[in-house]
Amino acid sequence: MKRWNATIVSWIIIILFLVLLFYVYNEWSGEHRLYIDEDAPLPDGLHPIVEENQNELIEIAASVGIDVIITQGFRSFEQQDSLYEQGRTKPGDIITNAQGGQSYHNYGLAIDYALRNQNGEIIWDIHYDGNNNGHSDWFEVADIAKELGFDWGGDWSNFKDYPHLQMTFGLSLSELQRGYRPPEDNLSDE
Repeated sequence: MKRWNATIVSWIIIILFLVLLFYVYNEWSGEHRLYIDEDAPLPDGLHPIVEENQNELIEIAASVGIDVIITQGFRSFEQQDSLYEQGRTKPGDIITNAQGGQSYHNYGLAIDYALRNQNGEIIWDIHYDGNNNGHSDWFEVADIAKELGFDWGGDWSNFKDYPHLQMTFGLSLSELQRGYRPPEDNLSDE
């Protein structure tokens, strides 16, 4: 009977060890995240990979005759809250449903874009074809961005956010709020 109990205890220890190993592997296996802690400092600018891909997006678009303007990048929680108040407690139209901490902009992982037309005006016309190739410049930029690893808000099913591009690195907003951060180099978005 003692031998039988020792065998059961051994198997329980092995199973617990495997469960722990599985948990640790799932938490740390992805190169797409680093856990800092719940008090992880917030970024104060764009993530370096997002910034690099933003600049590449502008260059590639220019090479096909499209002038892309980045209208928003990193936003502090305070800036996000101010935008959220627009149309609610401040005059103007509602332009966001995200409060501070609820947007990838707040973690330096999102940008918004517009186009500059041939008259030098900044426009948000998704049908504009300034390079006269028969395709919407807006959608051409979105396609280039997706090739660079961005997710495009125009692909969202519940709310189309055509100017919005983000690189999540496999992290949810909940994980970012809990202190996870993407590494700053040698990483591609999932």
